[in-house]
Amino acid sequence: MFIVMPAIDLKDRKCVQLVQGDPRRKIVEINDPIYVAKLWIKAGAKRLHVVDLDGAIEGKRINQDIVEKIAGLAEIEFGGGIRRYEDAEYFLNKGIHKIILGTLALEMPEAVRKLSKEYGSERIIVALDSKKGYVVVKGWKEKTNIRAEKAVKIFEKFVDEVLFTNVDVEGKMSGIDIKTIENFIKSTSIGVIVSGGVSSIKDIETIKNLGARGVVIGSALYKGKIDLKDALKLQEGV
Repeated sequence: MFIVMPAIDLKDRKCVQLVQGDPRRKIVEINDPIYVAKLWIKAGAKRLHVVDLDGAIEGKRINQDIVEKIAGLAEIEFGGGIRRYEDAEYFLNKGIHKIILGTLALEMPEAVRKLSKEYGSERIIVALDSKKGYVVVKGWKEKTNIRAEKAVKIFEKFVDEVLFTNVDVEGKMSGIDIKTIENFIKSTSIGVIVSGGVSSIKDIETIKNLGARGVVIGSALYKGKIDLKDALKLQEGV
């Protein structure tokens, strides 16, 4: 299986793209995220990658109704500020197809185990966002002392997929760091979704050939460097 997912990042109820998650470095801003979601669905996307940046960065849940509307249109994986067990339960009970847990997973691995047991391992994705090799949390603002390749071992028994984002190249549209991605994929037996720096069809092909289960495309898609219909041709088993 290999799936290509357009990113819909929500900030102040708009669809945005940021450089390295920095709200001051905004390169895309579109007023109607629902319109954007419909655009990608019409182009053939089978799953959308939706992130609430207000939730991730500031702990504010101001985009919730938008998330739920998008989830009613297509299968989504959703994350951003889900830092309590009760928050995770809420979104799973609301019919969000897959939730992405970063800070909560690192701080309370037991929560991942419990959610996986109750809702199914296929509905829980652990996000391991890497900056200079180390996992960062709380909207990428806090660095931990654990490497992504070591952290993934904690969750292999509880989830089917992990989201690996290379923050060092995120939003720069400068291409992927192949070695970093390769090392991470080789470190785990579960499916890896890759995000960060994807700027061409060749990048997507490389990620697929490295054995990833999926890829998230953001800035390059919105800036016209990648045509979604061309990218979707690389999907398998979706």
